[in-house]
Formats: sequence, C-alpha cells, structure tokens
Amino acid sequence: MKYMLMRKADADTENGVMPTDDLLQAMADYNERMTQAGVFTGGDGLWPTREGCRIQFRNGEPTVINGPFEQTSELLAGYSVLEVDSFEDAIAWAKQWPKEDAGGNVTLELRRYFTLEDFAPSPALEKHRSQEKLPREMNVHVAFGGNCREAMEFYAEVTAGTLEAVITYGETPAAEDVPKEMHDRVVHSSLNIRGRRLMGADMAGDCYQAPQGTQIHLEYDDTEQAERVFRALSEGGAEIMPFEQTFWAHRFGMTKDRFGVQWMISSGLEQCQ
Repeated sequence: MKYMLMRKADADTENGVMPTDDLLQAMADYNERMTQAGVFTGGDGLWPTREGCRIQFRNGEPTVINGPFEQTSELLAGYSVLEVDSFEDAIAWAKQWPKEDAGGNVTLELRRYFTLEDFAPSPALEKHRSQEKLPREMNVHVAFGGNCREAMEFYAEVTAGTLEAVITYGETPAAEDVPKEMHDRVVHSSLNIRGRRLMGADMAGDCYQAPQGTQIHLEYDDTEQAERVFRALSEGGAEIMPFEQTFWAHRFGMTKDRFGVQWMISSGLEQCQ
C-alpha cells in the first residue's frame, strides 16, 4: 500500500524559515532508516504558498489565484511517500517523525493512494492500465572495445550533456573476478542529454562486437548547431549520408564516428503521421 505522509504548514514554513542543520540531519537519518527498511519511495519540501498559486475552475474556466494563502494549518509544507504493508505500518513510521522539526510541534496527515484495483472495470480504466505499461525511461546502451571513457567524454563535449557516471571494473565488488588488464576499463557510464541517457561499457576480449544496424538520433532546432555536431562526430569517422535537405527534414545526415558508433543528426524534422 502506498501512502502520502504530509507535513502541514505552520507560520515558520509559510515565512520561508529554512530548516536548521540539526533538522536536515535528523530528516536525512529518518529517510535513511525508511529507505533501508524498503518503505521510502521519495519526498520533498515545498516553498511557501507566496511562491505558488491556485488554479480555480468555475464552469470549466480557469482563474489563477496567486499566494500567499490563509488558514496556514490547512496548507502543505512537504511530504513523504511510503510503500508499506498496512495502515498501521504507515502510522508507525509517521510516529517516528524527527522531534527536531519545530521543537516537536508539527501536524502530519496520512492519506492512502488510490490504485487501479480500487475502481470498477471500464474502458477508461483499461486506458489507465495501458499507461502503466510504459517504462519509466528509455535509454541507449553502446558497447566499446576499450575506449568507452574517451568516447563518452567526447560525446559529452559534443552534445553539452552531463557525464553522470564513469565506473571502472576495478571500482566494483567484482574486481577480483575480472582480469587486471580490465580494471581500468569502464563497466558503466552514463551521459544525460535532456533526461535521456546514452550509456556505455567496455566489453572484454572477444565479447566486443562493433555496433551494427543501430543509430543514435539527435534533433536540433538550430540548423547551424546540428551541422556542427554532425561535423564533429564525422571527424575521424565516415559519413554515411551527407548533411543536406531532404523531403522529410530541413537538414538530415548520417555518420559513423571514430569509435564505430552510428548517428543520425537532423534539423526541422517532419513528424511522421
């Protein structure tokens, strides 16, 4: 069962008083205990209502009402999401809320999430079920023959993405089971490009095969920027299709970079109907 544990607002939270270091530490410890117990799925604090608004509908017409709002005790200052076996378990965790918060004088509210099982069968419910089948993310993973770090650092420079991780075999618990010559090779890397991830790893020995039949596609609004990326990726590699105007895009090109990875770069791409 999933529950939202809501921390109700008070005068301090509505006035933007930031938590003390002691409270931050206590909340971190509290969240860590719940994480280790497998019940904490996330949570956040909220800015005062003066930084927010309400969107009120009357006869289907929206009106935006800017904060701050009165009735502080009815407002929300933050929340945690718990995945537990029962309402009693949720209450037990709520009772452990850090006493460092407001000197132990806070109000919490606990509410259970609806699940699809709570509703009668219907076509609308089936549409919701189909949406649940969607993966949380879709990423691309590329194999390399020993130059993963060089490639990912190059891709980060070309795309201006964030290189989130580069982990070697020697840095993992499996290091003892991997030949020493592989210890400085990359077992996992992740490049974040607008929330999408290009991941990569070095393959050992005969396990490596050059990528075939797959291209990574990048779409740009700025044609000049798209062409710069195309030229950078093509350097030391081989153009497959020149970066030119096509009937489906203002500009489009395909290339293989010097690491053997194939790319499609486009600008002004027409969406297929």
